[in-house]
Amino acid sequence: KTLSVISNEMKDLARRARDRKLKPEEYQGGTTAVSNLGMFGIKDFAAVINPPHATILAVGAGEERAVVKGGEIRIATVMSVTLSTDHRAVDGALGAELLGAFKRIIENPMTMLV
Repeated sequence: KTLSVISNEMKDLARRARDRKLKPEEYQGGTTAVSNLGMFGIKDFAAVINPPHATILAVGAGEERAVVKGGEIRIATVMSVTLSTDHRAVDGALGAELLGAFKRIIENPMTMLV
């Protein structure tokens, strides 16, 4: 799906969720979830997996931090994410690959358009 299609579908789902018009099959039976406490200023946390999900991504707040780039100290906006996995369903190495892919995309969002 293109980014615009995903965006439109998410807006529709969010609107219908607020209006309490979602059907159970539209929010049940997933394999993963995202928990975002960053919007409340929470820096990092570990989210609890909700069965039947196999993973959940915990997204923390973006904040300015000192980082070293090219041997120099610079200010960058840094966000912490944590992936909880049910190791009966997802091997930890695969979870690490998922986080690596997420990192590459979030640091270079234009790659989502290609």
